[in-house]
Amino acid sequence: MSKNAVLEKQVYMNRELSWLKFNERVLEEAESEKNPLCERLSFVSIYQSNLDEFFMVRVGSLIDQMLLDKNIRENKTELTAEEQLDAVLERVRVLNERKDILYSRLMGRLEEHNVRIVDFRNIDRKENQRLEEYFNSEIIPFLSPVIVGDRQPFPFLRNKEIYAAAVLEKKNGKKKIGIIPCGTGVIPRLIEVGKNSGTYILSEELILHFAPSVFKGYVIKSKSLLRVTRNADIDADALYDEDLDYREFMADIIRQRKRLSPVRIELSRALDDEIVDRLCRNMDIERKYVFRNMSPLDLSFVFGLQDYLRQKSELFYPRRVPQKSSQFAEGRPILEQIRESDKFLCYPFDSIKSFLQMLHEAAADKDVVSIKMTLYRVAKNSEVVNALIEAAENGKDVLVLVELKARFDEENNIEWSRRLEAAGCSVIYGLNGYKVHSKLCLITKKTNGDAEYFTQIGTGNYNEKTARLYTDMSLMTADRIIGRDANAVFTALASDTTVNDSEALLVAPNCLQNRVIEMIDEQIAIAQSGGDAYIGIKINSLTDKRIIDEFILASKAGVKIDLAVRGICCLIPGVYEETENIRVVSIVGRFLEHSRIYIFGKGDAAKVYIASADFMTRNTLRRVEVAAPVYDARIREQIFFMFGKIMEDNVQAREMNSDGSYTRVENDNQSVNCQKLFFDKAYEQAASTAE
Repeated sequence: MSKNAVLEKQVYMNRELSWLKFNERVLEEAESEKNPLCERLSFVSIYQSNLDEFFMVRVGSLIDQMLLDKNIRENKTELTAEEQLDAVLERVRVLNERKDILYSRLMGRLEEHNVRIVDFRNIDRKENQRLEEYFNSEIIPFLSPVIVGDRQPFPFLRNKEIYAAAVLEKKNGKKKIGIIPCGTGVIPRLIEVGKNSGTYILSEELILHFAPSVFKGYVIKSKSLLRVTRNADIDADALYDEDLDYREFMADIIRQRKRLSPVRIELSRALDDEIVDRLCRNMDIERKYVFRNMSPLDLSFVFGLQDYLRQKSELFYPRRVPQKSSQFAEGRPILEQIRESDKFLCYPFDSIKSFLQMLHEAAADKDVVSIKMTLYRVAKNSEVVNALIEAAENGKDVLVLVELKARFDEENNIEWSRRLEAAGCSVIYGLNGYKVHSKLCLITKKTNGDAEYFTQIGTGNYNEKTARLYTDMSLMTADRIIGRDANAVFTALASDTTVNDSEALLVAPNCLQNRVIEMIDEQIAIAQSGGDAYIGIKINSLTDKRIIDEFILASKAGVKIDLAVRGICCLIPGVYEETENIRVVSIVGRFLEHSRIYIFGKGDAAKVYIASADFMTRNTLRRVEVAAPVYDARIREQIFFMFGKIMEDNVQAREMNSDGSYTRVENDNQSVNCQKLFFDKAYEQAASTAE
């Protein structure tokens, strides 16, 4: 079938529009009455922060593409960058209107619990006077206002900071723009109105209201809060000069990012068209990137409000604490238990403490020779890094690859890399041309004169905080072949190169995508010979066109394919004669679905992997990623069970329809909330172990 014929059947979805569908599912969680009130407010804030990053990275990238070549088309729906931008901006306006309406409704519900955000329309004279006194004594000293006129240049507006903007007029009728930065770092965002009243005003609203006190001698014709989002899409590898110190180079990249071109302007109030055009000219941005928001420009303050409501448990999800895994026995060394059989942790249901214990034991074990690890994102106060420092101080050979190109975590990673080096660790700062996204740890122990490998492969970061919020998997094994492959990965990384082949592990960029396609082809062959062929995949995103096209071929051959894709999915299922055998579901719920599972086949013959890689071209061909085979029968059974329940979920799951839309899964089957089910089982197993 020709490419055009395939497109007519709409088997592909545009990546950016698919991402917006994902963020819409986040918004739906905020709309859902099934979620407690404070959790719904959290989802509204998450929707907004997601959108911020989307503009900074994806919209910024599309604008760059459009400036470079207007004729470039993406490889699935054949849309140009400009066509994608127009579609994105139109859809965002629709979603933002929903967000604004929802925010107002949720804040109204919050008032029933004696907590509210107010503005000066609903503050009495006495409180107005008190706030004015507070403003004059506690806020004005920290403000740095700027007036923009013919002789004054337009100031640099920092990314995602809130500013109060006022249109100022002198007696001669000439207009100027006054700008006041609101995010000083000194002024609290939530300012209480009255003592112990539960009533608050946002500091930026206070500053905007009393702007006349700042711009004396002017008449304020109109005013609004203003927020600018800047492009953050810097290709560090394209800019890097090998004669530079790489860590200092990345620190400079971070500084550059803060000054990149605006990709969005948000206003809280209507301003004259003339003034908006003037703002756009000063910031060199088109009018179509200007958005008017009825809700606050930054919703992160809702987490501060929640702190005042913690005693009302009905406003939050029931408390859930990661449980000690029943796979590990108390009082015995972790490495010794891994030597006996593979171990498996599933976060946040299982606690990360067993893994941390393994690192600390390895740091102190006299027979452990080396610890090698890849770090992509770690916690601010990382116990993982502290364990590596402990190992180095104990004389172990510690090799750590710290990925300085982990977007938005560069500063944290630069600081940790300095501390690791100071402790005597050997630190690698990424790989030329590739991000290292793998979650790989190799402990080498000298046992009876021989090298013994203990390998941990994960789907998520070595981050104690996200291990309580994201669903991830961690496999720990003493398998010698896996250990040998892992060692080859670290040897290659230390040589600034990538492995070209591996025996057990799938390792991108050279031997993951091709091996996945080989396993899809194996299932196609089984289906063509009349066998029961099956593929089950759980990932965050699916954009790799080569793999997508293989899935289409497999579906046409009769292979049943279950895809659990949380976010972007550029493959549309259920299309007649094309993707009829493919089902796509997305789980968006209390915990962020982050684990990756690859299943090819059924039963004992199935090939099962957990992985760090999504099926995105950036993961399969432009990053170092690792997928590990699961050999242990008990762990395989657990993964089969979990994947099956994910596909059966009829509480949190949405299913993609053949037109690309998503609808909540609703059926007469027994209610299955997979995340709740997995936590319940973790509690049950922990209780039975304690007995």
